[in-house]
Amino acid sequence: MNNTRFATAIHIMTLLADTPDEWLGSDFLADSININPVMVRREIGILQNASLVITRRGKDGGTKLNGPSKTIHLDEIYTAVRNNDILGKKNKNPNPKCKIGKQINKQLDRLTEKTDQLVEDFLREITLADFTKRF
Repeated sequence: MNNTRFATAIHIMTLLADTPDEWLGSDFLADSININPVMVRREIGILQNASLVITRRGKDGGTKLNGPSKTIHLDEIYTAVRNNDILGKKNKNPNPKCKIGKQINKQLDRLTEKTDQLVEDFLREITLADFTKRF
């Protein structure tokens, strides 16, 4: 993942875990992350689609975790926001006449699959509650 989506999502989730009884607004969350509230709302939408958070509209609206932080694992957050291969994009047009070029993408697929699995397995061992205790 060559972007900040996981970092943004886990920041949001950690703030929500730290204040589980409060509805936090996107302005508050954005201020902590130091990004535009629109970007926070986009990530909240993705987290909501993954059933990790719930939202409420209106003056007293905001976002809360959709369950205790001890039941949410970091791999769930990672899976929700991942939008590309962890090792990046493959070569689009390698030379099919080259012994390396004709197989490179297949071999990269294997590396990516194994790397993704290692990352997910590692993150699956950490709950959001455990991560939040670090702060």
